[in-house]
Amino acid sequence: MIERIIDKRKHDLGGGFEVGRVLPFHARRTVGPYIFFDHMGPVDLAPGIPRELDVRPHPHIGLSTVTYLYDGAMTHRDSLGFHQEIRPGEVNWMIAGKGITHSERFEYARANGAHMHGIQAWVALPEAAEETDPAFFHHEGGDLPTWEENGIRGRLIAGAAEGMKSAVKTHSPQFYMHWDMAAGSQRILPAEYTERAVYIATGSAEIGGQKLHAGQMAVLQPGGDVAIRAEEAATVMVLGGEPIGERFLFWNFVSSSRDRIEQAKEDWRQQRMKLPDGDDLEFTPLPEPKR
Repeated sequence: MIERIIDKRKHDLGGGFEVGRVLPFHARRTVGPYIFFDHMGPVDLAPGIPRELDVRPHPHIGLSTVTYLYDGAMTHRDSLGFHQEIRPGEVNWMIAGKGITHSERFEYARANGAHMHGIQAWVALPEAAEETDPAFFHHEGGDLPTWEENGIRGRLIAGAAEGMKSAVKTHSPQFYMHWDMAAGSQRILPAEYTERAVYIATGSAEIGGQKLHAGQMAVLQPGGDVAIRAEEAATVMVLGGEPIGERFLFWNFVSSSRDRIEQAKEDWRQQRMKLPDGDDLEFTPLPEPKR
C-alpha cells in the first residue's frame, strides 16, 4: 500500500533554526494540494534567544500556509494587520492568494523559554483561486473536530474526512489530521481521497506491514483502506486530497504560471509588497542565483 517513503532532510530557515523538510521531494512534489511540509523541532529554546532565529517578514502568493504546534508558541503578524499568538492544538491558516507578507517570531520563547515542536505546511490553491484576496484565520476549540477511540486521540485540522468537517476555509477537496496513538493502537485510514500520506512526527508505526520511524512520510498508493498501527506511542499526521495539477515553486511563491512567479519575484525585489503591520523594520531578501 506504500508507493514511496520520504525521509525528512535538514534545512536551515536562516539564523541557525533548522527544520526537517519532507515536501517538496524531487520524486514527489505534492500530496493532493499539499506542496510543502516542514517538521519544526523538537528543540528547546532558552530565554533570551537571538532574533536571528525568528522567521523575518517574507512574501507568499498562490497558496495557504498552515501552522500547527504540538508544543511551544509562535507570534504571527501579517500585512493585513493580524497579530496572533498560536499555541498547541490551534491552527493559523493564512490564504496568500494574490499576495501577502508575514512574520513568525519566537516571542514567547524569547521571554520564557520553550520546547518548540510543530508542523508548517503549504496548500496550493486551485487555479481559479490563485489570485483570490489574501486572508487570515485563527482556529481553535470546536472549530477543529476531535475524537477519542481505542487509545487514539484525533483532531481534524482542515478539510473533510469520515463524516467530519473542519471550520477551516479550504479551496479544494482535502483532509489534514493529527492522531496521538498509544502503543499498540490501530486505526484505518479510508480511501476517501485519491492521494494520501502518513507522516510519523514522533515514535514509530507500522503501515501496510512496513515499519516507519519518526521523520518519515509514507505516500500511499491510490485506493484501498490502510491500517496504521503504533509500534510505540506515536504522533501521526495524515493528509492528502485530490490532485491540484502542475505547480511551479520558487522560494515562497507557488503558481500554475511561471510568468506569475517572475512577477512576484520582481515585486518583492522592488519592495512593492507591504510589510506586516508592527513588523516592518526588516525583511528577508529575495534569494538570488549564485554566480
